[in-house]
Amino acid sequence: MRWKTKSVLQNAISMLPNRLSLEAYYTVQRRFGGLRNVDPTCRLVAGIETCKRILAQGESLEGKTFFELGTGRLPLVPIAYWLMGAKRTISVDLNRYLKPVLCREALLNFFRYKEQVTTLFGGLADLDRLSALQRLAIDSPSDVEKLMRLCCIEYKAPCDAAETGLPSGSIDFHTSYTVLEQIPKSTLGEIFDEGGRLVKKDGLFVHRVDYSDHFSHSDSSISAINFLQFSELKWDMLAGNRYMYMNRLRHDDFLDLFRQWGHSVLMAEPDVDREIVLTLKDPGFSLDDRFRDKSEEVLCTTGSWFVSRKSSV
Repeated sequence: MRWKTKSVLQNAISMLPNRLSLEAYYTVQRRFGGLRNVDPTCRLVAGIETCKRILAQGESLEGKTFFELGTGRLPLVPIAYWLMGAKRTISVDLNRYLKPVLCREALLNFFRYKEQVTTLFGGLADLDRLSALQRLAIDSPSDVEKLMRLCCIEYKAPCDAAETGLPSGSIDFHTSYTVLEQIPKSTLGEIFDEGGRLVKKDGLFVHRVDYSDHFSHSDSSISAINFLQFSELKWDMLAGNRYMYMNRLRHDDFLDLFRQWGHSVLMAEPDVDREIVLTLKDPGFSLDDRFRDKSEEVLCTTGSWFVSRKSSV
């Protein structure tokens, strides 16, 4: 679907009453978008890659409590955490997007391609837990509550991640995957203030940020930095709705924010796409004033992992 058509559709759906809006958007995604085929691989990889970065810091996953910001349609990231040893995951979302029918399809596909999926874990998955999950997939794949109990997932939605009500110091790892870019800058500060209260003194924050124009994921006619051409006002008109909001913060912006939040960045792992230079040099492409002072390196960065810890001072 062309991105401007998608923009018009999303804006129209976002203006409907809340419950009707959520159901209408799900229907569109299910019939025409990424939910037509439920492939669990991507979200499992998100969980695996998160855990690999925790392990790289010398931390153990066993018996730890994870916090996931942004559950989405499927609790696959928390399932991956549990398979790799997590004690439990508290997964929060501003809206209740999770769908039992999608969970069922994901579980069935998980074990339809079990060999491929287990290879993804590279020996990190607990085989007893994997077997227990397979039994559930065979016996009751549609029972989401049973799935949540088995995998020790506490799903909180709707829930404000800036005001969770959870006990202080109750979380080991504060995580998200391609969520931070969809949250306004001011709200990010509130979420990380709350995260600082929740996470134990020696706990970690592990987050993956996608800096690309999300419209480019489904429209190959535009580049990953297409949205950097527009003013704040114009971009808000195009994508200021609940389904496609992007704050357009760049890698240098996030590094500054982590410092402002009182974090020591233990690892920043940016993905730089040098082909974007061709877009920048295209005479038909003009950056908005907000981005013109950014370095070529920053503009060509399409995503990054961050591992951080609250500074002791």
